[in-house]
Amino acid sequence: MHVRRVELTDFRSYERVAVDLEPGVTVLVGQNGVGKTNLVEALGYVATLDSHRVATDAPLVRAGAAAAVIRCAIVHDGRELLVELEIVPGKANRARLNRSPVRRAREVLGALRMVLFAPEDLELVRGDPSERRRYLDDLLVARQPRYAGVRADYDRVIKQRNALLRTAYLTRKVGGSKGQDLSTLMVWDQHLADHGAELLAGRIELVTALAPHVTKAYDAVAAGRAAASVAYTSKLGEGLTPDRAALEEALLASLAERRPAEIERGTTLVGPHRDDLTLALGDLPAKGYASHGESWSFSLALRLAAYDLLRADGIEPVLVLDDVFAELDAGRRDRLAALVSDAAQLIVTCAVPEDVPTTLSGIRFEIAPGTVNRV
Repeated sequence: MHVRRVELTDFRSYERVAVDLEPGVTVLVGQNGVGKTNLVEALGYVATLDSHRVATDAPLVRAGAAAAVIRCAIVHDGRELLVELEIVPGKANRARLNRSPVRRAREVLGALRMVLFAPEDLELVRGDPSERRRYLDDLLVARQPRYAGVRADYDRVIKQRNALLRTAYLTRKVGGSKGQDLSTLMVWDQHLADHGAELLAGRIELVTALAPHVTKAYDAVAAGRAAASVAYTSKLGEGLTPDRAALEEALLASLAERRPAEIERGTTLVGPHRDDLTLALGDLPAKGYASHGESWSFSLALRLAAYDLLRADGIEPVLVLDDVFAELDAGRRDRLAALVSDAAQLIVTCAVPEDVPTTLSGIRFEIAPGTVNRV
């Protein structure tokens, strides 16, 4: 798989730009702040319908414009797909596949499989559990795009259930009856258990497949300085298996048990939205114990493991390294270059060309404000 062409209109700093790409290595060179990351962010948006930098779509639209458009031509197994996305802040995105409108934007997911490593990924190790849950769910969708629907359905259930819990909480505060609220809540309990069990089973299966790739990738990047491991941590307890019926039953039991606490706090306390991916170096948790270099190595290992897992599935994703080499010492740079040099398409961004190992030679673009030029 590779991106043949990307066109942006009113996306971030670009009023209009078109870039023709090729398989192999592409290096985007430019000073900080001129738009290198904007280009790879647009590709990431095609792959995930989300930005790795911001939580909302509004910053993606160029100042003064009403909407942004991304057009991306992707070649996979000799077949070309054209994905077009229109981003309108505050409204649902509109999408076209091969110039035909699709009913939901998420129907284009899977057209571009991509693994992106960026400085923000340090939060995978140091940040909140939500960062690691997002990592898992994005990878889950990359492997099996149908999980985009599962994820959306689960998010909708949580939103509705939290609204009912807030109502029950407020009713309780003023001393009123909450019977009707709880009756309705039981319906949403079943919806949560249905969709939550599906999402939870997918995550458990994913972490089982991912774990050996993380250990291997960290060992390669850090030259065997420590053993890295990952494990799925659920509020339902330890030893969970991807048995959907058993998970649904466990979710319903936990919901019944925690209902008084949920009404007391006005929010849903049970479900995969409360879980985490535990990262460890040896016997110690990476968060709070890993050094800056170890944290960088671990976050990089998580992305490389995702890349290796997709390849093991028979998917050859596009690999993007955004301003990565500047953060690594010479040894880690060379080891990383050796690990990724055979990628079907590798896109590297940098401010200083000398930061990129010479083994990663390929086509090069110079980025200036609003322009992209091949050199």
